[in-house]
Amino acid sequence: MRAKARNTAVHGLSSSPPSESQGLEKVRALIAEDMAAVNQLIEASLYSEVPLIDKLAHYIINSGGKRLRPAIALLAARACGYQGRAHVTLAAIIEFIHTATLLHDDVVDASELRRGRQTANRLWGNSASVLVGDFLYSRAFQMMVGVNDMRVMSVLADATNTIAAGEVMQLANRHNPDTTRERYFAVITAKTARLFEAAAQLGAVLAGRETTVETALAVYGRHVGVAYQLIDDVLDYSGSAEARGKNIGDDLAEGKPTLPLLHALWHSGPAQAQALRAAIRQGGREHIAAVTAAIEATGAIDHAAGLARAEIQKAVDALADLPPSRDREALRLLAEFTICRSF
Repeated sequence: MRAKARNTAVHGLSSSPPSESQGLEKVRALIAEDMAAVNQLIEASLYSEVPLIDKLAHYIINSGGKRLRPAIALLAARACGYQGRAHVTLAAIIEFIHTATLLHDDVVDASELRRGRQTANRLWGNSASVLVGDFLYSRAFQMMVGVNDMRVMSVLADATNTIAAGEVMQLANRHNPDTTRERYFAVITAKTARLFEAAAQLGAVLAGRETTVETALAVYGRHVGVAYQLIDDVLDYSGSAEARGKNIGDDLAEGKPTLPLLHALWHSGPAQAQALRAAIRQGGREHIAAVTAAIEATGAIDHAAGLARAEIQKAVDALADLPPSRDREALRLLAEFTICRSF
């Protein structure tokens, strides 16, 4: 149920720009107790009498995720002065929904590596991965009922539906060099940003805050989510496999026309553009060297990273509707981590 808000004094977090690890570690230290409770609830809620469900679900949940979405859910509730414990349940629900999408995505993408480990579908097969993903979705909705708040259920049900639609939109864009900028952003806003948005918005919902605060947090989460995906797409062409825990060039191999590739296509000469269009249509990694060269030559990485920085500024600006607190400052630090991360 919802609780009344309380004010929190500002202390404990620096306002100076953090390094990648420093900012994240400060946030983790601040919410360590709540996150420990989230992890305990996740472990307890994963239990199934079906051994394969238990084994596969634990494998993916405990495979080294950053828990950014649950962290946002916790911090948003705290920043709104929420005093109950339902924010812990919501954070676990958010992680279950996210993990279910990962299981399904890896099957659709035929991925073999995630977070530096073999994907679940690689180890147990596509059928098991899809079905355990379904188990996690259904367990998440069971937990939603326990929160006993129809507004919470409405936000999460809408978010889950939007995410599924975004995944279908992304599938429709595959191998399509005529994908537009508008279509690209529609996909990442739906499939990635929507869960960030819900995680942040629900903090205000739980605390019973006014519509302006709920909207501000939703805006914060949406912009953080868009920036997160932009940087993810950048890292696919500029990161390292060791840092990312994924193979470089996966997007190209899967025929995904992400913004760095599209920007290179739109700003290349006729011959190079023709080669890029062919690479998108064919997929695979055979053209990765030529594609990477085109991306570098056209400034596509800097362009996408610049857009991500602009998204984070919009996210930080949205936090102005919240009272100053350690938790609001931590939300800012999490946003900044999104664009300075290397994994």
